[in-house]
Amino acid sequence: MSTELPRIDRRRLLGAAVAGAAATPLLTGSTGSASAASPPVEPLGRGEAVRPGADRAAADGWSVLSGERVGIITNPTGVLRNLRNIVDEMHESGAVSIAGVFGPEHGFRGTAQAGGSEGTFVDERTGLTVYDAYGANVAKMRELFTTADVETVVFDIQDVGSRFYTYIWTMWTAMQAAVATGKRFVVLDRPNPVGGTARGPMMTAAYTSGVGAREVVQQHGMSVGELARFFDGEFLEEHAGARLDQLDIVQVSGWRRTTLYADTGLDFILPSPNMPTPDTALAYPGTCMFEGTNLSEGRGTTKPFELIGAPFVDHRWAAALEEADLPGVTFREAYFNPSVNKFAGQVCGGVQVTIQDRDRFDPIRAGVEMLVTAKALYPEFAWRQDSWDTARPFWIDKLTGSTRLRTQIDAGATGDEVQAAWRDELAAFDATRRQYLLYR
Repeated sequence: MSTELPRIDRRRLLGAAVAGAAATPLLTGSTGSASAASPPVEPLGRGEAVRPGADRAAADGWSVLSGERVGIITNPTGVLRNLRNIVDEMHESGAVSIAGVFGPEHGFRGTAQAGGSEGTFVDERTGLTVYDAYGANVAKMRELFTTADVETVVFDIQDVGSRFYTYIWTMWTAMQAAVATGKRFVVLDRPNPVGGTARGPMMTAAYTSGVGAREVVQQHGMSVGELARFFDGEFLEEHAGARLDQLDIVQVSGWRRTTLYADTGLDFILPSPNMPTPDTALAYPGTCMFEGTNLSEGRGTTKPFELIGAPFVDHRWAAALEEADLPGVTFREAYFNPSVNKFAGQVCGGVQVTIQDRDRFDPIRAGVEMLVTAKALYPEFAWRQDSWDTARPFWIDKLTGSTRLRTQIDAGATGDEVQAAWRDELAAFDATRRQYLLYR
């Protein structure tokens, strides 16, 4: 595999670093550990902002993409600090030859709801063809890259740090297609909004799907650039027969693993219609598990994944959760009427998950405790079953990676017992991922 990177004048991009701080390199290549490839990132000085990879590449005149036909996988979160979409900016600058745009779930312009896409169309603003990449398998993605005559594939989407958020699996599929077609792969990196801590159970091979295509824990704690390095080093050879010829990460500057999105100074652009705020993203690794139940996860309200409930839930659930005294979070008794999705037009009782201390809050611990208490309190509680997958009918198993969480809760396990079951696999994953990390 080639480790040679394009020659880039970094001086214009990085400027003067604060005294004693190591400069963050513009590019990190595809091989070697973070310590071998680049010095760890240090925070910028007081008053200076986190700068995503896209902003750093734009400041350098997009030279990392010059002279190549570029295909861009992005959506409304692919913006610069001036809030302009990178495709619009590149197109108007004339500095990048854009061969095509590839839209993930919800679409390039973000008009589709969960499980939907915008289809393939010609973008009115730029005149560029936008290809529908949502749900595409490797063969379809290869076909799209070939049709667009792409030389370099660029990925720039704000992830939210959870295994079952589908954008990282669009990236994984695109990486496999890039191997098969000999394309260079470039990630314009962005911060993980829920920080750099890994949490939760591991996906198992028997339960992989579009909400978890490979063995990654539920809250992976990596930026998409780090994940791309992880995928390349751990999975690509097995799936695609080889690693990428060239994987380049345009790094974030000024971000540390402990920095949550609310502290980055960046505007939060909705990554999807039901992900409106950084606190939604913080709760999501835990409360999204309620998609696998017959309780509403708050879709169709102004607080998706923070309002959880059902018509059969009453005040006892909030009381039981407050009794658990979980760190960094309170559970307010709440009533809501979803406009869409589960129980649309019906009054639901339940709780509002209110994060009081972002640093102490553990979303998966909270989600597990919520499931355990709801199951114990309400005979009406049930696991959602999908008729289209009779061999693996329970959606919760696809979300959590195996049958284990569901069967433990059904057997009356406590929240602590459920979490103890994945302690060893989480530790093993955490050890493996360290060689691919780029940020302190």
